[in-house]
Amino acid sequence: MSTPSALIKVMIAAARKAGRALARDFGEVAELQVSKKGAADYVTAADLKAEQTLFEQLLQARPGYGFLGEERGMIEGTDKTHTWIVDPLDGTTNFLHAMPHFAINIALAREGQIVAGVTYNPANSDLFWTERGRGAFLNDRRLRVAARTRFEEAVFATGIPFMGHGQHGRFLKELHQVSQRVSGVRRFGSAALDLAWVAAGRFDGFWERDLAAWDLAAGLLLVTEAGGRVTDADGGENPLAAGSICAANSELHPKLLERLKAAN
Repeated sequence: MSTPSALIKVMIAAARKAGRALARDFGEVAELQVSKKGAADYVTAADLKAEQTLFEQLLQARPGYGFLGEERGMIEGTDKTHTWIVDPLDGTTNFLHAMPHFAINIALAREGQIVAGVTYNPANSDLFWTERGRGAFLNDRRLRVAARTRFEEAVFATGIPFMGHGQHGRFLKELHQVSQRVSGVRRFGSAALDLAWVAAGRFDGFWERDLAAWDLAAGLLLVTEAGGRVTDADGGENPLAAGSICAANSELHPKLLERLKAAN
């Protein structure tokens, strides 16, 4: 099933429309680097504009669905069983610094379960999409998680807490447990793309804490549908509720989880 369903087509069309504007805005950001405040204000405006586009497109296509967005919070719909979960710009700091690694993230929850997801990087046109039970794809190519089983050969992605955000001490303990036993640890600055890259087999796994639902929703389904294993960072089965994630193939997942637990 590499032909997107009607639902996925709605999500892709919304992501591409918002993405066109973000790509134009991204082209302007480099010109604003000399003025830090100017660039930051510009990126905030781009973020808000992208969410407004997504809100309008998704609600026009599926009137009544609820909408949970990073900027506007939760908006209840008349249809209580469906909720869009949207991050209009994951990787804002990358965008601000003119680094072409950021994404639009759209997921659909049905009665609390994620049933579809789209992660789109307008800077290079990577379009990841998935639907529950139908697989995960990059453009029209079916995705599978990496087959690597040896922990010492693996490359993992993570997120590093920054100023005023996250548990710095805990992160350093986890990094110490993982980094000395693996081939590499990467921090690219977009949880959405980290998870998409796990689904694509580019990363062998990913862990991070202190994340929001819109960071995780699309990616956890991408990884699951690509054959991977996803829990929260403590091994629990509801990453969205926990706000943390541990994702890898079925061989490496327990090994990564063991290292994270050893850090506590």
